[in-house]
Amino acid sequence: MSANFKAGDPVTVISTHPPGHRRTPFYIRGKSGVIERSCGPFANPEELAYGFDGLPAKELYRVRFKQKDVWSNYRGPDGDTVDIDIFEHWLLPA
Repeated sequence: MSANFKAGDPVTVISTHPPGHRRTPFYIRGKSGVIERSCGPFANPEELAYGFDGLPAKELYRVRFKQKDVWSNYRGPDGDTVDIDIFEHWLLPA
């Protein structure tokens, strides 16, 4: 499996609200950031939560978001960021 994104690529987290156990935080859905790094392929935890084998493995990325883009009332320095690990099937090119 090869990563579809590389460090520095701009991405947007899909804005969807499927039922059940999801590993992508609600507050980050629909937000845009940049790929900080690829963490490699891992079993899909959304499938593992229901007793499946989680295969095929999904690429996991660390995505960096500006705090002010995540929280509308953020008043800290412009350079503050938050990094979140997100699986590839939640990401679109920005």
